[in-house]
Amino acid sequence: MPRPATVALVLLAALGCGAEPREEPTGAALYARHCAACHGADGRGDGPVAPALARAPADLTALARGNGGRFDAARVAAVIDGRSPVAGHGSREMPVWGVVFEEELSGERYVGYRSIERSQRLTEYLATLQVGSE
Repeated sequence: MPRPATVALVLLAALGCGAEPREEPTGAALYARHCAACHGADGRGDGPVAPALARAPADLTALARGNGGRFDAARVAAVIDGRSPVAGHGSREMPVWGVVFEEELSGERYVGYRSIERSQRLTEYLATLQVGSE
C-alpha cells in the first residue's frame, strides 16, 4: 500500500501544483493592452488609432448611461468575447478578444476558461469607468 505522503505528491503533480503560477493580467492591464489604442486611456473613444477607423470607437464610459443607468455586464462581456456582434461595427472593426485571448494562451492549460476569465476581468474594469450611472 502506498504511503499517504506519496499519494499526496502524485496528486499535487497531477493537478499542476508544482508548476510556477503565471500571474494573470488585471482588467486595467488588459484594457491598456487591447482597448486603449482605439477607445483611449480613459475609455472615451479618443485613442490615438481612433481617427484612422471608419467608425468612431464607442465611449465606454457611457455604456451604463446608454442602458438606462445600468451597466449590463453580460452584454459587455458578450461583445468583448465575440458572442454578440455590434451592429455599428458593420464588418466588425473591433477584434473578437475571446479569440485573441485564446491565441495568447495557446499551449497552456484551461485556455477556454482562462479566456473567459480575461473577458470577465476586462468587463469588470469597464464597469469602473462608467460616468453618470447608478
